[in-house]
Amino acid sequence: MTQTSTHTVNRQILLASRPEGEATVANFRLAEAPIAPLEDGEVLVRNHFLSLDPYMRGRMNESKSYAQPQPLDEVMIGGTAGEVVASRNAHFQVGDAVVGMGGWQEYQRVPAGARGVLQKVDTRHVPLSAYLGAVGMPGVTAWYGLTQIIAPKAGETVVVSAASGAVGGAVGQLAKVRGCRAVGLAGGPDKCAYVVNELGFDACIDYKAHPDLKSLSKALKEACPNGIDGYFENVGGMILDAVMLRMNAFSRMALCGMIAGYDGTPTPMSNPALILINRMKVEGFIVSEHMNLWPEALKELGTLVATGKLKYRETVAQGLESAPEAFLGLLKGRNFGKQLVKLI
Repeated sequence: MTQTSTHTVNRQILLASRPEGEATVANFRLAEAPIAPLEDGEVLVRNHFLSLDPYMRGRMNESKSYAQPQPLDEVMIGGTAGEVVASRNAHFQVGDAVVGMGGWQEYQRVPAGARGVLQKVDTRHVPLSAYLGAVGMPGVTAWYGLTQIIAPKAGETVVVSAASGAVGGAVGQLAKVRGCRAVGLAGGPDKCAYVVNELGFDACIDYKAHPDLKSLSKALKEACPNGIDGYFENVGGMILDAVMLRMNAFSRMALCGMIAGYDGTPTPMSNPALILINRMKVEGFIVSEHMNLWPEALKELGTLVATGKLKYRETVAQGLESAPEAFLGLLKGRNFGKQLVKLI
């Protein structure tokens, strides 16, 4: 056990105020905090990467959501990947690569007796940053919604919105592994080309080229000639309405996110009767409530990434102070693939 900490100042981004409507940079504040010497059993991690994810927007609100609101004047919540730089804990050595929920800060101090807060990871075949994306929470989210809710059979058609993102990209590739037709929805020709050419989807619809329900529904009909058996929902709004019109009898829908409504405006559904007419299964889920399945998911995801069969892309912002802008960009779809902040 070593105690070699020359690290004395921790820069952090706090939630300064709750958004009214759209979130802005003014809702965040950069702060500094001293790092005291470690006590027995404690671990100090230097975060290398910070994960930015859509769920954080819901946490910024006071209102009831599936997760507790983020407290004001505290470090913004978030997944992190980094390296142990000081340890007085027998389970962790200086130099260990670890992932956890370190939040929007340069250092994470893990108290003695905290169990399961840090997970050691092997970076020999899987890059450290991938443990925040394809082999992390977004990958497991894709895996759970696809395998446990949609449960596709070979030959079925699976559609996913936000298909070029960290979750959506994995959904389509995992569906292809299972012998399905994979169709994505993404914003812009570059994202759609990537989804088809790099990720191997069968088709991708540029929703920006189809600004109304009739046009988008027609594009879906062309891309899904046999209808839609499984839908992985990340967006909501008009995209959900268009997909609903093409869903087959006994189709399944995994509700993962509704980013169209994250600025606080409700997103109505135009034709909920289709759920009954098509005897659809519609199930919302939160991946952290299914920890028992994470090892099985991570085993498949890690193997696919290590062997080059699961591809992913990252958008990397530089430096802690860039996190608020990068996060607001994520909510607007400005990122390409998994949005990260590189802290070192």
